[in-house]
Amino acid sequence: MLEVGEVMENNERDNRETFIHPTALVDPGAELGVGVQVGPFSILEAHIQVGDRTEIHGHAQILKGTTLGADNAVFPGAILGGIPQDRKYGGEESRLLIGDRNQIREQTTFHRGTEDGELETKVGNDCLFMAGCHVAHDCIIEDAVTMANNVLLAGHVHIQKSASLAGASAVHQFATIGTLAFVGGLARVSMDVPPYLIFEGRPGRPRGLNVVGLQRADFDEASIESLKEAYRVLFHGEETRTAALKQLEEREGLSPEVTHLVQFLRMTNRDSRGRFRESLRKSDSSNP
Repeated sequence: MLEVGEVMENNERDNRETFIHPTALVDPGAELGVGVQVGPFSILEAHIQVGDRTEIHGHAQILKGTTLGADNAVFPGAILGGIPQDRKYGGEESRLLIGDRNQIREQTTFHRGTEDGELETKVGNDCLFMAGCHVAHDCIIEDAVTMANNVLLAGHVHIQKSASLAGASAVHQFATIGTLAFVGGLARVSMDVPPYLIFEGRPGRPRGLNVVGLQRADFDEASIESLKEAYRVLFHGEETRTAALKQLEEREGLSPEVTHLVQFLRMTNRDSRGRFRESLRKSDSSNP
């Protein structure tokens, strides 16, 4: 392990040996990759996989059924792979699958899946989960998602690529947050959030286009202008949402981003509660 204040070069990081602190509890059935670092008083159960160069800081817990990819960092107090908080869960073997290069900060909790969600909770690559976040059973989180402190996801939530959720926002079960959407702090999200938009309030609603997020993602000016026009038609026009969607669909040469936005809203409209994934649920139970 490095001394305090010492900087690790990339080649040293790639070549270092796996290290397990003497006070850590690591089951012999845990599979650890090359260069994994396990800090003091952490717990790693059997039937887990931890990818190369992943760091498990002190007092973190990696529970059975969890797979972590490479180059992740799991900070103190995080608990990954807890059993679902679902009354229907009956002890089935289920999984938590986490990709590469994720930052999982202090006191964050991730739960495994249930039969209603193909027995899997899935997290992609390059995500940041700040302190105190909760990811419930059967959630799907795509790449490059940012969740600020104390964001709460109920079961079966889907967060699409590069979406950002500000502090203490809470997302209803079966809701979907679209690509590059921004959810404001303390927002109550009870319905799907369209891609590329800012969504704020209690209850939350669209407030504008996420221009800053689009610029940071290197969208060109023409794409941003096309989304601005689509937003005006959909949310500030005199026509109904259904008529506005039809008007956009009849236009020639829609940008890929506007096409994605229109398709997302069409899917959302399939469920009367504004949550497309709700229409796919296997159970009539309303339990989270």
